[in-house]
Amino acid sequence: MTKRIFFQTLASLSALLLAGAMQAQSTDASTSTTSAQGNSKVRIVRLSEVKGDVKIKHEDDRAFESAMANLPIVEGSRLRTGTGVAEVEFEDNSTLRIGPDSIVVFPQLERTPTGKTASTVQLVQGIAYVSLLKSTGNQFTLKFGERNLDLQPGTHLRLQIDGSDARLAVLAGMLNMDSAAGPVTVAKKKTASFDITNQSQPTITKDFTTSELDSWDHDAAAYHSRVASNGMMSSSPYAYGTNDMMYYGSFMDGGCGSMWRPYFASAAWDPFSNGSWAWYPGAGYSWVSPYPWAWTPYHFGAWSYCAGSGWGWMPGGAWNGLNNVGILTPPTSGSGSGIVAPHPPVRAPRLGEPTRTAINVKPLVQSGLASPDKFQFRKDSAGMGVPRETLGRLDKFSQKADSRGISSTPVFVSSPGSANGRMNNSETLGNSIHRGPDPGNGMGGQPAYPGMGGGGGRMGPAPGAMHPGAGGSMPMPSGGPSPGGGGARPAPH
Repeated sequence: MTKRIFFQTLASLSALLLAGAMQAQSTDASTSTTSAQGNSKVRIVRLSEVKGDVKIKHEDDRAFESAMANLPIVEGSRLRTGTGVAEVEFEDNSTLRIGPDSIVVFPQLERTPTGKTASTVQLVQGIAYVSLLKSTGNQFTLKFGERNLDLQPGTHLRLQIDGSDARLAVLAGMLNMDSAAGPVTVAKKKTASFDITNQSQPTITKDFTTSELDSWDHDAAAYHSRVASNGMMSSSPYAYGTNDMMYYGSFMDGGCGSMWRPYFASAAWDPFSNGSWAWYPGAGYSWVSPYPWAWTPYHFGAWSYCAGSGWGWMPGGAWNGLNNVGILTPPTSGSGSGIVAPHPPVRAPRLGEPTRTAINVKPLVQSGLASPDKFQFRKDSAGMGVPRETLGRLDKFSQKADSRGISSTPVFVSSPGSANGRMNNSETLGNSIHRGPDPGNGMGGQPAYPGMGGGGGRMGPAPGAMHPGAGGSMPMPSGGPSPGGGGARPAPH
């Protein structure tokens, strides 16, 4: 697909999503409430990246459960990381990234009658990055301890909490706040140190130390910023998942009209073989797919089976928020696939039971590192395990994998140095995989932000090694079926 066709397709898709946006507000209206100010609780916020040990819960009386990518985040959700990192994506491509040993709460996720968003994020412990795009009108409040900071569009910062001490580093933009001694301004490349138990005057310094996770944050923020700069996404708050679709797949005509298909997916690949039914109070079960592109295609449009080509997605209709059961009903006549989408559980989970029910009809195929210097793309992985953007165009790799089963490319892994100067291994949190031979330029030890000082900024322990497949595997909730077993579908209609 040429660059011109890519942008034309993206613009058309964004326009279709915008057309369904007004309907989306009413689609979930029966499952939502409104605030005292008349704001809607209907938001489209997702957990966009999960690496390592990340857990989530949506109700206080529920236990934490293993998180997976593409889980919707709703007001009251709570994220907790162990040896893991996570990213949360908001409608305008603004993002929140959470480091290891951290806890984040979402006490407010609302939409005003004008369509603008009002978000409050509370960091209870650990380290978090906030990267806001220049979307005017949206409100974003960062809460920690007794502090509530209203952030302006274009702000990019890192907040670290250690006991009652907090350090806030401004990476981009400018931070204005009130204190007991009057207004305070924290400019770019400066750090504010707080006692979070009171409203005392923060200490402002130019001592800008880096964190081991800065490179991960920098690359992720740049990815979202490039997507937003297209100008295609700003017209609709429901279109932000299309960037992932355009990297991990393309539209094609396999004899059944124009359909989007993920790369590394043969005619035998099934979009409904792996996923989870996630319970949301007041809304019921929502289908969540683990693939890195799997946000928009499971909330909008429809999947169809084309003989000889396989499953493909077509845009159209209204946006489906938490209530996306209807989109999992593929055509039942003449499809030839013999496959029917899974049905949600028949009852709500009781207290003490998992809120997610895993569906694993087939083993989940993943691409990944075959060795420290070789990345292997696997047929029918459908992009699972492939890092976003860093491996270049995927179409030719997909063609080779489709014909040979696998395709490979030389890579190098840039990993941040740990606090003791040791380089973490290739499964380390916050690493980055790049196509090509290792340039040998010490990337792992370079500051992530040009012009900023050298290391030693982390307040917590250095992130450890991830378990095999972390960041690409779909976590299994306790009591769920094992991969490749259970979770059988109903018989075809």
